[in-house]
Amino acid sequence: MAKFPVPGALEIKIATVVAVAATLHDADPAALDAALAHMTAGDAAFFDREFAVFDVAPLVSTMTGPIDWDALITLFRRYSLNPVAVRNAPPAMQAGILASGLSIDNSLTRPHAVDVPPPAPRPVPAPVSAAAVSLFALVIDVPVRAGQRIYARGTDLIVTAAVNNGAELIADGSIHVYAPLRGRALAGASGNAEARIFAMSMEAELVSIAGVYRTFDDGFPDGVANQSVQVRLAGDRLDLVALHAAAR
Repeated sequence: MAKFPVPGALEIKIATVVAVAATLHDADPAALDAALAHMTAGDAAFFDREFAVFDVAPLVSTMTGPIDWDALITLFRRYSLNPVAVRNAPPAMQAGILASGLSIDNSLTRPHAVDVPPPAPRPVPAPVSAAAVSLFALVIDVPVRAGQRIYARGTDLIVTAAVNNGAELIADGSIHVYAPLRGRALAGASGNAEARIFAMSMEAELVSIAGVYRTFDDGFPDGVANQSVQVRLAGDRLDLVALHAAAR
């Protein structure tokens, strides 16, 4: 008996997936293990199960043998990274990549980059918490749509496109939006009271720093609506200051 599709059984939507780009300067699992240990300072949840894309551009001209993709996948999963694809892979590499279950990444959307060179010879100070480490900023170059949530763990978040109503930005550091901010922005999520929020056009639903939040159901303070604004924590309140005023 023929089976017919069930209406509503599947819905396909276009989604923006944020991934870590791990730029490989060395394919030796031992060297990469040492580099990741140095980077995360022993914090097993530093990357929090984020997707990872291997970028092999630095290896293309220096590789003398095949890459053990299975070993790299196992290694990165130990550090709470989920490898899903490889970018800048020449044709000779692609059969091995696909056989390991990874995809060939030909997208134009750039993930936020984590450079993974061989380990530095200096010791890592201890203890070091994820909230205290800022190795890179998470950069988002595409609009953040309603229902999407972007989290910059242990660093700043930079968005160069519009943040729409119903979207949510979260960062352990500061948040910079070089476009209209219409959704929710929560900076200093791990308790950093020095974090700030910057927006080229303040139209937010909610802003928060270190757990202190402010909504705008009754409108914005004079002189800040649709203006370039910084949000900063002053005691137990949030101040919104027009950037042109702060510069005087």
